[in-house]
Amino acid sequence: MKLPHNSRLLAVSFESGDPPVFLQSSSSAECTSWLISLRDANIEELRRRITHLHTLINTHTQEHTQTTTDSPDNDGGAGGAETAATVSPLHLTVECHGLDIIRDKIQIHISVIDTHTHTVRKHCSAEIAEGSDDGVFLTSVCFCDDFPLYRHCRIKVTIYHGDDSTTRSFLGFTSFSIRDLLRVKEPHVSLSLRTMDGVNEVGEVRVSRVQMEGDGESQTPSEHKCSTLCDSIHGSVHDKDNSPMMRALLCAQVSKVNRFKTEDQRWLLVREQMSETPLSFSLPKQLLSLLTQEHTNRIQEVKELGDLSPHWDGLRHDVVSHCNHVTGCYQELLAELEKVSASSCFKSSTSKSDRHLQFVPTNLHTQRMEVTSPDSTGVWYDVITFGAPADHHQAFKHGGLKKLLRKHTNLRERCVSYSQEESSRAKELLARMAQLQPLVFGLAEELLSVAQELNAARLRQVLGSLTEQTEQFVHALKEELVKCALLEIHNQCIANANSSHVHSNGLLCENCPADQEQDGGRHDTEYDDEEWDRVWVNVGKSINCIVAMVDRLQQQEEQTVMSPEPQEGDTNSQNAGDASRSSCSSFSGCTWQEHLLPLVVTLRDCVREAVGKAQVAMTFVVLQEAVDVTVAQGPAHIAQRRHAVFSQALSAVVCGVMLKLYRGLEDPDFLRQLHTVGVLAQFESLLSTHGDEIGMLEDMEVGVADLKGVAFTITEAKTEQPDDLLPTLSGTWGSFIVEVPLPPETFSSLPQELKDGLLIRVDPVLFNIGINQHQSYAERFGDCSLQERINQQSCERLKAYCNTLRDRLPDMAGIQSLADLLSSLERSIEAKKRKNVEVLWIAAKVCRKVNGVRLTSCKSAKDRTAMSVTLEQCALLRERHTLSQQHFSTALDWMRRDGCRMENVEKNIGSRKFAFSSVQLLTFPKLYRPPDGSYG
Repeated sequence: MKLPHNSRLLAVSFESGDPPVFLQSSSSAECTSWLISLRDANIEELRRRITHLHTLINTHTQEHTQTTTDSPDNDGGAGGAETAATVSPLHLTVECHGLDIIRDKIQIHISVIDTHTHTVRKHCSAEIAEGSDDGVFLTSVCFCDDFPLYRHCRIKVTIYHGDDSTTRSFLGFTSFSIRDLLRVKEPHVSLSLRTMDGVNEVGEVRVSRVQMEGDGESQTPSEHKCSTLCDSIHGSVHDKDNSPMMRALLCAQVSKVNRFKTEDQRWLLVREQMSETPLSFSLPKQLLSLLTQEHTNRIQEVKELGDLSPHWDGLRHDVVSHCNHVTGCYQELLAELEKVSASSCFKSSTSKSDRHLQFVPTNLHTQRMEVTSPDSTGVWYDVITFGAPADHHQAFKHGGLKKLLRKHTNLRERCVSYSQEESSRAKELLARMAQLQPLVFGLAEELLSVAQELNAARLRQVLGSLTEQTEQFVHALKEELVKCALLEIHNQCIANANSSHVHSNGLLCENCPADQEQDGGRHDTEYDDEEWDRVWVNVGKSINCIVAMVDRLQQQEEQTVMSPEPQEGDTNSQNAGDASRSSCSSFSGCTWQEHLLPLVVTLRDCVREAVGKAQVAMTFVVLQEAVDVTVAQGPAHIAQRRHAVFSQALSAVVCGVMLKLYRGLEDPDFLRQLHTVGVLAQFESLLSTHGDEIGMLEDMEVGVADLKGVAFTITEAKTEQPDDLLPTLSGTWGSFIVEVPLPPETFSSLPQELKDGLLIRVDPVLFNIGINQHQSYAERFGDCSLQERINQQSCERLKAYCNTLRDRLPDMAGIQSLADLLSSLERSIEAKKRKNVEVLWIAAKVCRKVNGVRLTSCKSAKDRTAMSVTLEQCALLRERHTLSQQHFSTALDWMRRDGCRMENVEKNIGSRKFAFSSVQLLTFPKLYRPPDGSYG
């Protein structure tokens, strides 16, 4: 019908209930001619098409009835219903021949028709294929477990001309049965591509299950060879990718499959797989919980230190204020993450600045490639891709972490750094002093009471207990940490004698001599470092004096008992007896209590002095450790930035280590390397040293370095449920342990060292080479010293790791070739060549040779990361699987245009175009430029 409000619009509605279609003509006259054409349409032609449609429906119905009643797949259930067993995963290649267009682009739409429920599900909305010189359009389709496929389903292939949904035109369609595809013995199924009316043929579609063709040297029949290869690839996918461990670690998988020729004209089957991981949220949430608990415990610890001088009490207030602020922020962030993680396990690049996602890694994925050839089953190559760990929420106006932390070095220099272990020893000594001092004082009082009773046996018993407790007290005081802490207190008092400090509570605290004396220091410039030794030695001398006095008193008592009783009338003997009895009750005119009292008082004074100095020293240690890990790290926003950057790097490296572990469970050399040397984590960065990306690189440098304090241990999982196979995080800042659970059967096959919980250390290294136009500015007009320093330091750490590996595992495969690679890496770094991407290539080779974890980053892991990952994959195909040089560019273009990385781009920004301009690409290294039509 012609719409009255617009003479150029025509509405066409269908009795089937479909919504109306609006057509717009170039003029009202053309619209009128369209109406005449519709009115005068050939009724016979329409009837013929309807009849053909009925025929197709009847044929399909007959096939369906026959297969559900006679098929050997029938499970014999009620009603003869077919089993619902899935055939996923299924990998297909789709080739289009005979189209009139050559060297152009088409869109291939794939839909799945469920003939039982009569529903249609769209699988691939726009698989873009570019034609070759012979007019062949090739693409691949992968049906994973998250897209269940059944034998009774049909697959519909629809072809459009053009790669833009606004200008494309329909070419043809075809469909085929999954059951027929699985039954056929030929390597492929050929189908006619027909027009919409189903009458005219416009080309041919060839559908193949992933298989090998053209191996003329093999004497195995091609159909058997294809079947074997299909079984091997599907077996590896089903057995390994669908293991409980993999299902727990990976989610939302995207797969792409293609074939490429080798130098000897045989075929390589290449499967790309990109997956998200639940670790993106689970590890940040665990880290936030641990940091919250750690800061809460620190508040409690410093509050338990009791009364302090104004200066130390001001420092305690600083610590409490800092910890309260951090705890409040982290509790709020944790609550927000709990809400988000309930429905997602992925943070897109467009959300990298969101405050509540500050701890979550950006665009974290596992990028994996499986290569299958006639000579080998699936060989896997893995790399973790994620946005450079950086705090985009706080931005980079004042630089990154490296620069921000450098500004606060003065405060850190004024603080004495004590480790967490030393702080723990200090707290143990404080607790020990609090326990032993009352015992010593109580036994000393009891000794005086017993001395008044003149009970020698009881006196000896109490003295034995007092001696034992005092010896324990003295043994506890023989702590070098106390001696060092007292010296540091004195040094700080001297250094700060004329300074003052304003604490967070607004208190202006000056270090007056009275405060210094209260804190155990002395305000003179001389300090005897042996003073503490004399203090605890005096305690021992005091108890020795008491023991000696008791011995003299008891000796005198024995002499009195042994003296004879005087006879009656014997005056001399009577006088001698009186003198002896007098000595028994009184030595030098004093009672036993009077003799022991001054010695006991001296003991108390010595104990009190020792406890006072030890309490001051250990309080100093606990407080300084608390200051060092809180206030001295800088303001709360810097500490939070560091924690957030570390969280992003941690999630990525844990994912990589777990993936590497799962792949190496059957490799005894790799397992021995884990508990002997540890695992290498090699971070590859493509950030420039210009503008905001300098701050990102500074953040990343600190975050990667902080991973040095992370260790892994393997535990036995309770069950094979996904939740029980996820890693758990424990420990405190600077000393975290990641527990990786394995199923009981897998755990039992590990070396004893790993089963016993031996820690697996991580050695992180970072190499950065900027490749974009901003790096060109930095190289010509800016400063590249940050990049040069990072690469040089990482090269040294990498050499140290390889040397340790060579010393401890000299028989490891490929270990001897490391020296040449390391020399090449060192020369490349020293060359200071512009955009010297060879540094990244050589570092990646070294990493793979030592079974390391590869991680690649740029700003958001979308564009530059895609160029690097696809280049590395094609380089591996060429170097390890003899990919022909002729097909190297073809494989590289396919991976960038139609591979998983394009799916990553679409997932992040909703577009299938890399965010490059033609002008920007002129500054890129040649091998890092995408194919035409894939950017803009």
